[in-house]
Amino acid sequence: MTDELLMGELTSALSLQSGMKIHINYAEKLPGGDINETFKLNTDSGLLFLKMNDARNYPDMFEREFMGLETLYATHTLAVPRPLATGRSGGKVFLVTEFIEKGGANPDFWENFAAGLSRMHRHTQAHFGLPQANYIGTIKQYNTPYTSWPVFYAFNRLQPLTRVAYDRHVIDKEMVTQMEKLWRQLPQIFPDEPPALLHGDMWSGNFMVGPDGRARVYDPAVYYGNREMDLAMARLFGGFDTRFYYTYQSMFPLADEWQQRISICQLYPLMVHLLLFGGSYYNSVKEVLHTF
Repeated sequence: MTDELLMGELTSALSLQSGMKIHINYAEKLPGGDINETFKLNTDSGLLFLKMNDARNYPDMFEREFMGLETLYATHTLAVPRPLATGRSGGKVFLVTEFIEKGGANPDFWENFAAGLSRMHRHTQAHFGLPQANYIGTIKQYNTPYTSWPVFYAFNRLQPLTRVAYDRHVIDKEMVTQMEKLWRQLPQIFPDEPPALLHGDMWSGNFMVGPDGRARVYDPAVYYGNREMDLAMARLFGGFDTRFYYTYQSMFPLADEWQQRISICQLYPLMVHLLLFGGSYYNSVKEVLHTF
């Protein structure tokens, strides 16, 4: 990352949005990342984390993520990297947060992690959703407010992704029909429960052990939804330690028959992964739908 204009924009944004003069000494490109370019910034105020993407395709993606991190940060429940600056330079959009050094997990790591999530889920509001759309990965996530979770889940989560998947020829008409059948059953499947503040992309790739031995979560897709969504996603893609689920259930028990709703809640992240990565996720989606 040698673009002087970008470095200048980053310096200005950091200094303006953090309220103190920050000078970037150098940037080190980090490995991994399926979606964004990531860097460790060495500054005269310490280490910071930078990620960038194409401004033409995702002009507001990091602005929305910044707002999501701010929302989670303000709850003082689960720890997140403090968001510091977001903006645009040339053809790039960027997000800067504090840099989290990796640590070793405390003996009560999973119990503490679950307790933090249960406290976060107690933050509520009158409607499911958010005032604005945001993203899960690079996929737009619609958050039109509804007072009904089944309506929200159908109209803002499953329906938009089904339409995109069909238009891209990722799924066929039969699968669309199965989806529609499931949407009609959702009011009978989900019990009434207040909206909960969700991380929204709660899987094992979106947390790390911080220097204090406790969890740090990042890459959120924040909205107010049914809290079973976070718990169901935490069981996908490798899952979490069993102590996490037992502790959460002891602190903030889920509604009766939550086990029967896990696959329905997992349908949304599976559809997201089907659109992003294709392949084996088709059969996973098909398997869920065949039970309805």
